[in-house]
Amino acid sequence: MATTQTPIVVPFFDQATWTVTYVVHQGQGTACAIVDPVLDYDPKSGRTATRSADQVIEYVTSLGLKLAWILETHAHADHLTAAQYLRTKLGGKVGIGEHIRTVQEVFKKIFNLEPEFATDGSQFDHLFADRESFNFGDLEAEVMYLPGHTPACVGYKIGDAVFVGDTIAMPDVGTARCDFPGGDASMLYRSIRKLLSLPPETRLFMCHDYPPPGRDPIFETTVAAERQRNIHVHDGIDEATYVEMRQKRDSKLEMPVLIIPSVQVNIRAGHLPPSEANGVSYLKVPLNLL
Repeated sequence: MATTQTPIVVPFFDQATWTVTYVVHQGQGTACAIVDPVLDYDPKSGRTATRSADQVIEYVTSLGLKLAWILETHAHADHLTAAQYLRTKLGGKVGIGEHIRTVQEVFKKIFNLEPEFATDGSQFDHLFADRESFNFGDLEAEVMYLPGHTPACVGYKIGDAVFVGDTIAMPDVGTARCDFPGGDASMLYRSIRKLLSLPPETRLFMCHDYPPPGRDPIFETTVAAERQRNIHVHDGIDEATYVEMRQKRDSKLEMPVLIIPSVQVNIRAGHLPPSEANGVSYLKVPLNLL
């Protein structure tokens, strides 16, 4: 019987967006993947920076790791991706779930993007299908389609670790919101049950943590802990109960601070919008729409 792999998982926490970027590998000199990288963005000035990504680069280069994949769990609404910056510096391919095409179609209309903006996912190097398998080095990975938070969310199962994106949070935080375009609380419930059907010892790595007062950020839990203690979806919570709770809760939530710049960059795989005649890239703010 094959032994389940236990990859090394190193988190990099960005307190400005409460986002966690992960480097996944097997030790010095091996192939690695980077999951959900952050590009620093100042909403007051509109300036980007690479401090967070440079910390990741320093770690990767210090161990002589070879970047194979930059993996996005979805088109995030709370941070801009540093995928293209990392790709330029370290190589590798940028991958996301194939349903990103649906998200691109929706937001091309919302932001009235340039006619040349393609909604076929071609900005990414690879679009993953549900249950698609891939390898980097000796590590085996499998894609899990986990819609609900957005219609394009995926998780990446790498050995005994799953990178769940925003699908589920730490047990004392709960689950993702479902009120973005294409979100669906029933679909999210089913996606979560898919995750929680994995072996109880499976490690789950969060894309974010928004800790309650008195707790420091934590990024790792297990299937067993979520099934026992998740405040929104522990064992015994049925779909109807969950959907009612989620919809009521979502109706009171504010929009994420960075949703407008984030989505416009993230559906482009981290490329900035095309420069205009003066050589400057611009992001749009739709008024009275979102």
